[in-house]
Amino acid sequence: MKITRRKALMSALFGAGYVGLRALATGIPASVLLAGRRAFADSAAMCLDRSKAQFIILQTSGQGDPINANVPGTYDDALITHSADPAMAPIKMTINGKQLTAARPWSQLPQAVLDRTCFWHIMTNTPVHPKEPDVLRLMGNTAADEMLPSLLAKQLAPCLGTIQAQPITLGATTPSEGLSFSGQALPIIPPLALKATLTSPAGPLANLQALRDQTLGQINDLYRGSASPSQKAYLDSVIASQSQVRNIRQDLLGSLTSIKDNSIGSQITAAITLIQMNVTPVIAIHIPFGGDNHTDAALAKEASQTVTGVGAIGQLMAQLAAAGLTDQVTFLSLNVFGRTLGPSNTDGRQHNQNHQVSIAIGKPWKGGVIGGVGPVAGDYGALAFNSQSGVAGAGGDVEAGSTLAAFGKTALAAVGADAAAIDAAISSGKVVPAALA
Repeated sequence: MKITRRKALMSALFGAGYVGLRALATGIPASVLLAGRRAFADSAAMCLDRSKAQFIILQTSGQGDPINANVPGTYDDALITHSADPAMAPIKMTINGKQLTAARPWSQLPQAVLDRTCFWHIMTNTPVHPKEPDVLRLMGNTAADEMLPSLLAKQLAPCLGTIQAQPITLGATTPSEGLSFSGQALPIIPPLALKATLTSPAGPLANLQALRDQTLGQINDLYRGSASPSQKAYLDSVIASQSQVRNIRQDLLGSLTSIKDNSIGSQITAAITLIQMNVTPVIAIHIPFGGDNHTDAALAKEASQTVTGVGAIGQLMAQLAAAGLTDQVTFLSLNVFGRTLGPSNTDGRQHNQNHQVSIAIGKPWKGGVIGGVGPVAGDYGALAFNSQSGVAGAGGDVEAGSTLAAFGKTALAAVGADAAAIDAAISSGKVVPAALA
């Protein structure tokens, strides 16, 4: 039988037999539909702390953007080069009660967002664009060479009851930005492909109500009658009403129909829609922040894309708030490397394997700066820092070479993984309490 692109996308989004659509139509988690009563026990055993579970929107790039050049922590040394564009002028702002200096665009984020924004100064130890998958694998420090987004997804799927555990990539611009899960490469699903698959007149969202009635009939026939009182109560609490299904259908169709291209704005809309559909715990997007800017005259591209990039983060946070998801979604960034920072970098920057800045924004995170930057190898690089305070300097218990793994471990801790699971998943580094709310 010929498998069409639409069928392949449907299977990628909703699993074998499109069980995810039945989960969306009824409110019953896909794991319960697939495994019956056994799923109750399995889910409870696999999820240790549902209260900390978060959906993750991951910004990742193999371009090596200069996002590291204009954030808090890079304005303490007067020799570090910043764009002279007035839109990028340094400005003092307050994050979680502390006064910090950054380029002006960061100060435009709402205070409530800034107070949950944690800037990490990290060493990825590679200057090579195609090494982005290795950075996502924390440079060989993960069990079975698993990517960090996949480790997060495996931790979160049982807690969130998502249709699938596998992450979804919406914005990859090169093969190196694609994700894998348990060693298997995952498809890239651009926003326009998602829209075309789900919004056609004969598409899956058009038949949610009929699918709901059919699935509930099967539930009654198969195991609802023999379920325990607590299991019956659980099913009653999650089963969606007919009016809810109608609202879900209209809301999702409205959001998807608004997608006109594969831009970052469309990626944000698609990511939030996938979260509302409870498809996956982790969604990857691509926000341009200056790119591979070797010949960026007067750092003009860096300036314009920093303005639009921070603006995109602000747009994401505003849309999450409008959808009532502010406390349920964490934004993370992790790129292959950063750019050089020294005084010669006025018309473009080079690759910097010693310094990259990751950003974490969300309820589990304490706003501020983790680590810092100092002279390294003729330019600037990430420094060791103290895990309890986040302050960079000599004697820090997180060495520069362990900062990438420490970021990964802390991300897992932020969403509820226990210490034993974290250490089993990531072999070096340590959880950084200073970064956690």
